[in-house]
Amino acid sequence: MKRKITIYTDGGARGNPGPAGAGAIIYDENENVLKEASKYLGERTNNWAEYEAVYLGLSEAKKLGLKGSKIEVKLDSELIAEQLKGNYQIKKETLYEQYIKVHNLMVSDFPNITFTHIPRAENGEADRLANEAMDKGS
Repeated sequence: MKRKITIYTDGGARGNPGPAGAGAIIYDENENVLKEASKYLGERTNNWAEYEAVYLGLSEAKKLGLKGSKIEVKLDSELIAEQLKGNYQIKKETLYEQYIKVHNLMVSDFPNITFTHIPRAENGEADRLANEAMDKGS
């Protein structure tokens, strides 16, 4: 049976662009935390950081051997969630490059993936990790 994995992701930048960070938390089907990850991203835009957070979460899931699992990525960026679902066009070249990075992981390792836009209030832990990354980098 394939595992049901939930990944909460958040990216942010202080200023746009500005010092940026990404955070991701991976939960199993019983809501146990499998992994927390954060990364300082340097000077980036908020949307670039949101994509990088998704990439970070999926990369960590792959390292944990979760390839082929049923994955739900929850993020508070409607734009990025809808672009990853194919509902919104990607107009910025820098975001298209980020989309391709995530898309390649989806195709190679996570064909059973969904993206869910959630309210910011439901994404506190991933937001905390993104902010910790920005604090460390600044």
